[in-house]
Amino acid sequence: MRRVLALFAAQLALWTLVSTLNHALTGWRVYLFPGALYVAFAALLQPRRPGLVVALLGGLVCDAATPVAFGTHTLLFAAAHLILFHLRDRLPKEDNLGLVIVVLFANLALFLVFSLGQIRSSPAPAAVWPRLIADLACTQVFLALVTPWFFALQAQALAFARVPREQGA
Repeated sequence: MRRVLALFAAQLALWTLVSTLNHALTGWRVYLFPGALYVAFAALLQPRRPGLVVALLGGLVCDAATPVAFGTHTLLFAAAHLILFHLRDRLPKEDNLGLVIVVLFANLALFLVFSLGQIRSSPAPAAVWPRLIADLACTQVFLALVTPWFFALQAQALAFARVPREQGA
């Protein structure tokens, strides 16, 4: 239980940071979608059940704050967690560069699935793509910069809660 609470506290800090940044970027019409950060650490470095619970909680927080069908983020984050967990033995997780690359690819997949699911409600779907591409580019740069910090924050949260950082399945 301490593992889930520590990682969820870090997710709340991330959600607060991203929400504040998105509010500040509204003048430039840019939206950051760091969905993979809510999933990657728990999927790559934690046991399956607590990691899945953390991904579900992060999805619920994101669902509560966005104007999409409730459960959209939760379902996407759960699917991403299970896929990353299944592939974690084949993914690089020993160094920051490997983790950043995994997060960037996972976020690209989440962004595309999320965007394709939401674009059908747009009155002019073709007109939305340039903005989506700009949002994706800004998000990926943001993720490349923030991922090492967020992984360190989650590791410190686990250390503060006196929970081992890495465990088996």
